[in-house]
Amino acid sequence: MPKCRKKKRSPKRILALPDLEQSKTAVLNSLTSKSGQRSYDHAITDFVEWYCSEPRLAFNRTVVLRYRIYLEQKQYAPTTINLRLAAVRRVAYEAADSGLLSPELAAGIRIIATLIGCGLRRGELLALHVESIQLREEHWVIADLLGKAGHVRTVPIPAWVKEAIDTWKEAGGITEGSLFRPINKAGRVWGDGMTPKVLWEVVREAASRAGIEKLAPHDLRRTCARLCHVAGGELDQIQFLLGHVSIQTTERYLGCKQKFRDAVNDRMGIEPKGD
Repeated sequence: MPKCRKKKRSPKRILALPDLEQSKTAVLNSLTSKSGQRSYDHAITDFVEWYCSEPRLAFNRTVVLRYRIYLEQKQYAPTTINLRLAAVRRVAYEAADSGLLSPELAAGIRIIATLIGCGLRRGELLALHVESIQLREEHWVIADLLGKAGHVRTVPIPAWVKEAIDTWKEAGGITEGSLFRPINKAGRVWGDGMTPKVLWEVVREAASRAGIEKLAPHDLRRTCARLCHVAGGELDQIQFLLGHVSIQTTERYLGCKQKFRDAVNDRMGIEPKGD
């Protein structure tokens, strides 16, 4: 008598309340600080309420962008918004690790996070090795990255990107060599590196989900630069981050224009006080 094969459960793109609660529990259990657990519990609960009130949204980058807009409309402080979004990303990573999200989507989340968070060029991301991720001055970095025209720089890794990378490494059993690798039809990491074509497909798919018609990997590098600038990052530090030889190149990335209203030298701290 032929054996009945159990149908394999397909990963989801739209998560139901039980899925979200499962991921939330996993996130909270991974935190050791009681205050961190309380903060994330509150942040994730608010997100789940918002997500379930929306019309069957796919759990992807578009959702995060829409949620950010929602938080900004509520006029939350930037630090509060960043905390809420960090909690949402943790939910996404846990959902991916438990098989609730498709492996392709899970991989895409990590790659997009690294491109935006670190401002890497396409070739730099493809050449990224596990061994390059090191601790410098109590901060995780991509050490001695060989960039354009042979220039070497060290790139700081934001905490949320490092978290995404760690989750990816653990899920794929990646301990050395190329960090980002393709996923086969069985949903498993394989090979020793990713081709430019695969990276383009990852970015194109993410753009499609976000409703963006045209998006290239290099556009995410510009996005990184502009987000750093909006957050108050100094021009020279953004130049170091991106590995630009000329500060003028960084200025072009940012679309910098001189401001006469509220000029930079209006409040230098040395103005004479009025009588």
